[in-house]
Amino acid sequence: MMTAAPSHPALTASAEDYLKTIYSLGPTGAAATTVEIAGRLGLAPASVTAMLSRLAERGLVNYERYRGVTLTDAGRITALRTIRRHRVLEAFLTRALGYPWDEVHDEAERLEHAASDKLIDRMAEILDEPTVDPHGAPIPTRDGAVDETVYRTLGELTSGERARVERVSDKSPEMLRYLDELALRPGAEVMVISHAPFDGPIAIEIEGAVRSIGRLLAAQVLVATER
Repeated sequence: MMTAAPSHPALTASAEDYLKTIYSLGPTGAAATTVEIAGRLGLAPASVTAMLSRLAERGLVNYERYRGVTLTDAGRITALRTIRRHRVLEAFLTRALGYPWDEVHDEAERLEHAASDKLIDRMAEILDEPTVDPHGAPIPTRDGAVDETVYRTLGELTSGERARVERVSDKSPEMLRYLDELALRPGAEVMVISHAPFDGPIAIEIEGAVRSIGRLLAAQVLVATER
């Protein structure tokens, strides 16, 4: 089982969201700023400052005003536990219940704070211990291990490079539906044909078809280049 964090009263859903956000902004330990956290959560910086002070008092973050915030070991464990619940829920919703991949993020957001670790572990067992969610994001193990490989974006590939789609952003249902239309899903093989100048579109080949995508969209698709 995942290593237990120090005993403390149950965290609120809001506090768990803060820890998860701080982890997502600096998974390798880099400090997240108040402005970054506020932007990600859609909150006023003053509200974020107050919550960070409370989390610091509980030993979950290292926080010093104007210098950013990092997770303590206990905070990291708690963040990864929340992320595991979210991503296992997404996998279960798609694979066991047939939800489309563009609907599971919001459902998992609502359920992740209520589901127990025991329930999540049972769901994972039923799915034969999935390692990634439907969008390719790694699922932390029961012991808190997680794949933190840093991938290039599709937009960073040069003309002629081939790659495998590893992960896509799950923040926009509309974008996910469009990616599905383009067959740009985890596991897909893609080759960049050309980059139009002056920030123009990128021509790619996928499943034998040539597609044209914008650079903003390409930045949301993470890929592993062939070796």
